[in-house]
Amino acid sequence: MTGPPMEPIVTLYSSTLGEYEAKLTGYVIFVAFLAASGGLLFGYDLGVTGGVESMPSFQEKFFPDVYESQQNFDGSSPYCTYDSAKLQFFTSVLFLAGLVASPVAGWVTKRFGRLLSMFIAAVSFLIGAGLNAGAQNLAMLYIGRIMLGIGIGFANSSVPLYLSETAPFKYRGALNQLFQMSTTIGILVAQLINYGVKDWAEGWRLSLGLAAVPALILLTGSIVLPESPNSLCERQQDAKAKAILKKLRGSENVDAEMRDIVEATKLSQKVTMRQSWRMMLKRRYLPQFITTLLIPLFQQLTGINAIMFYVPVLFKSLGSGSEAALLNTVIVGAVNVLATLVAIFTVDKLGRRFLFIEGGAQMLSSMIVTAVVLGVEFSKYPDGVLPTGTAIGVLVVICVFVAAFAWSWGPLGWLVPSEIQTLETRAAGMSAAVCINFLLSFIIGQTFVSMLCAMEWGVFLFFAGWVAIMTVFVIFFVPETRHVPVEQVQVHFARHKIWKKLMGPAADEVITAHEGRRAARKAYALEGAAAAQPVKNEEEAAEEDILGGRTSSLWNQYYTETADEVTMTEVQEKQEEEAGSSSSEPASS
Repeated sequence: MTGPPMEPIVTLYSSTLGEYEAKLTGYVIFVAFLAASGGLLFGYDLGVTGGVESMPSFQEKFFPDVYESQQNFDGSSPYCTYDSAKLQFFTSVLFLAGLVASPVAGWVTKRFGRLLSMFIAAVSFLIGAGLNAGAQNLAMLYIGRIMLGIGIGFANSSVPLYLSETAPFKYRGALNQLFQMSTTIGILVAQLINYGVKDWAEGWRLSLGLAAVPALILLTGSIVLPESPNSLCERQQDAKAKAILKKLRGSENVDAEMRDIVEATKLSQKVTMRQSWRMMLKRRYLPQFITTLLIPLFQQLTGINAIMFYVPVLFKSLGSGSEAALLNTVIVGAVNVLATLVAIFTVDKLGRRFLFIEGGAQMLSSMIVTAVVLGVEFSKYPDGVLPTGTAIGVLVVICVFVAAFAWSWGPLGWLVPSEIQTLETRAAGMSAAVCINFLLSFIIGQTFVSMLCAMEWGVFLFFAGWVAIMTVFVIFFVPETRHVPVEQVQVHFARHKIWKKLMGPAADEVITAHEGRRAARKAYALEGAAAAQPVKNEEEAAEEDILGGRTSSLWNQYYTETADEVTMTEVQEKQEEEAGSSSSEPASS
């Protein structure tokens, strides 16, 4: 599912993880849970949409053609009863708005801080919830959905990033996954509300209006939570950043982590978005760029959003009544939440590749079984009403599919693209991943019901084919990134027997540079140990000057070389443009 994805730029050049001192305090847990409420926005909207679309009173008011088709089924294909471009646009316009809002949200998040983006997300979502709950015509309904999309675009661009930046390093993976967990909880809560108001005359108004509740929670968080230390350092507020970091870590000894944040911030500010895109298209970074584009694309082509959008519609199309369809949706939502817990506790133990491959095999078999069962059974029942046993069987298979997605391509579809970006390419890489995800969500949301009508049970084979392709891609092209520091991920691509050929000579350069960095770190550690002699005045001077730029000669040399690589790339490209020559690989410092 769509979900923003970005993690902080933290490169551990001058410190090691062992120097970080942090506790999992009650305060950091409070911060994480309150911030993660941003996931409720997307989850609630995702869960509520299909439910209200299956409510007769909602159909009658806004989509009378769908209502008439439901009330006067003429024995034609049961797959086509919801085939309405207007109804599909109600679903998909949210992602179109999110696609447009995301680049703006990324700029606001970096320039003005994570909390302002969270505030804008909450306000936009509040406005959208109010418009949808009080909608009197289709235009009002669509405008409300656009405001919801803007809110989701801003939330997805800021909340996961904020969670990663405020969480202690040892617990970053689990706390970052709270966003995905909040999304699945939002889906389940919305489905329960839809089921509760199913017999109300205009129960859909309450379902849509209660989207304001998660928005109010996030609004509260954007006011009372502290800004992330990384964001404050980006805006030259180092003293305040250090004070907040101490509170988040539950320790006064945060010098090592603070030094890394400050140094990484200095380096990241030398990389513009234009430079980031230019570097991403070089052979040196092509493997990561291709992987960054394909993983979010494949995530949407699993068919999960189509299933989650239209589960009530799907079960109603399969002959279940409105009440049974909504109840089946609640069951699917509960499975989604439980399976996401599995991902949280296993992603750092079993590894990314294992979960990708196992989840892919499970989704593939589920889609094939669903297609075969529907193809065989609907041929026996031309009235479009399947026997109870068959409907239950389809429900079980869809739950198996949803569980597989929830512990594989759901969380990993965002985690892996964020892990494989280098400092130089992070801005362009994550922008590309977000845009691809929103674009595919829009396309699938707009076309799934029409595909269901045209392809019937074959639509599940369509998605099964894509699941097979993406699983093969992971097996042969995606390296394991579990427990791999960010600055070392590119080395894994350079050593990959397929990607190495695409990178050409740059692969050897990456490996050689990595070995040099390892030697520099080792020498720096030895120098630091030698400097840690019991000379009181030197220790005090180092403590007082930790943010003032005092580092070892080895660090200064390494930092300067790394920063100058970006500058040299820009200078060389400018010279090449002026000379009219073709682009070439930038020389390494």
